[in-house]
Amino acid sequence: MDIKKLAESLHPYERRVLPVLAERQYLPDLCSASGLKEVEVVRALQWLQGKKAVIVETAPKEIIVLDKNGERYVKEGLPERRFLEAIKDKEFPLNKIGEKAKLSTEELNICIGLLRQKSAVIILKDKELKVKVTDQGKRLMSSEFLEEKFLRRKFPREVASLSKEEKFVLEQLRKRKQIVRVDVEKIKKATLTDIGKKLIAMGVRDVNVVDTITSQVIQSGEWKNKSFRRYDISFDVPRIYCGKKQPYHVFLDWVRQKFTSLGFEEMGGPLVESDFWNMDALFMPQFHSARDIHDAYYVKEPKFGNLDERIVKRVQAAHEHGVNGSSGWKYDFDVERTHRQLLRTQGTACSARMLASKNLKIPGKYFGITRVFRHDVIDATHLPDFNQTEGIVVEEGLNFRHLVGLLKMFAREFAGAEEIRVVPGYFPFTEPSAELYAKHPQLGWIELGGAGIFRPEVVQPLLGKNISVLAWGLGIDRIGMLKLGIKDIRSLFSHDISVLRDTPVV
Repeated sequence: MDIKKLAESLHPYERRVLPVLAERQYLPDLCSASGLKEVEVVRALQWLQGKKAVIVETAPKEIIVLDKNGERYVKEGLPERRFLEAIKDKEFPLNKIGEKAKLSTEELNICIGLLRQKSAVIILKDKELKVKVTDQGKRLMSSEFLEEKFLRRKFPREVASLSKEEKFVLEQLRKRKQIVRVDVEKIKKATLTDIGKKLIAMGVRDVNVVDTITSQVIQSGEWKNKSFRRYDISFDVPRIYCGKKQPYHVFLDWVRQKFTSLGFEEMGGPLVESDFWNMDALFMPQFHSARDIHDAYYVKEPKFGNLDERIVKRVQAAHEHGVNGSSGWKYDFDVERTHRQLLRTQGTACSARMLASKNLKIPGKYFGITRVFRHDVIDATHLPDFNQTEGIVVEEGLNFRHLVGLLKMFAREFAGAEEIRVVPGYFPFTEPSAELYAKHPQLGWIELGGAGIFRPEVVQPLLGKNISVLAWGLGIDRIGMLKLGIKDIRSLFSHDISVLRDTPVV
């Protein structure tokens, strides 16, 4: 390492702190000796550590501070001093000393024990207990107690700075109630390395160095007698966080662009949906347990919505009597219930709306990225609101082989999967039905979504004729977690600034 170039690259803060490190190590001492603020010294130490000129560590430091009674005794005097002053002239009744010296019962008892240990007082037994000062006690009164001398010092103090005698006094005072206490603080400590010592030996100082070139420095000619600080472009600098889109929104935009590039058109629908489009139009019987998994949030007001009654009647007929020779569900369809409003529980409601739309193209391919809502317990894999990606392909003559090919394409395009499985499944509105699995290199086999061919009871009432409709849905939140390296689904919608900063944008 070129020490001269390194010296030329030092910041003014580093130049002021470095010489001080020859005699001081702890952060407060460095601040007072350099005249810099704590944040400036910390920054200088970080830079010097990056240059391998110092080693910075957090070291425990024992600090002595005056406690509540200690602060009082500094003003009023130690209890044992007041005790002796109260009885210095004559023998004094023990039960009256506390009142005269203004001592509590606890302080009085401590004084008797301490002063007897020092042979400063004796207790006389007559009609009542009396206390008398000894010659040793009088000699003690004529000089300053070690404890008094200790308490007169400036606090806080470091335990490490005490003499052997002071450490003894400290231990005695710590045995007494709330006079002094020792706190352990974690404090930054810097130690010079060989490189740091060499820099000091070069005489590095905060003089004749231009850190910032200004018009005044140039115009005045001041620069002629100064050195310019060398800039180190390889040194770590504070990370700057620029503005960016929420990572999961970026991922959804990528999904949208992907579908568009595959020839799909986007479809949509309202968040507040009716029972009709959410379930009835999909040939889910109003009495069937299949509805239970949706666990819907129903809207309190307005309770009912408006529907095209012609379509409602066709769907009602399919439920009650079936279509094209099927027998239907054979129950009395509740027309009032089908108008009930709820928060959409599945994106397939958008597929039903698309089939009934005058804008439907045949052949046509449609997809939707839809927010759906289900009452659920929040944990790492479940949320009460999440995204689904649904779609349909409408064309004459489509069959199950076309569906399998479509699912395999999705697995490759969206999950990057090489190993794919399509297994039998069940959905109330498709027959046949299938589920798509892909093998993840770390997680193994994972479910990506479900699919099937819409039943005639779904297609004919909405479209007016029976035609092949491939329907599919992908677990887009799950794919998003894989793409973004997230293990907790809640992080997809996080407002935590650290999560948003550190999550990569796909």
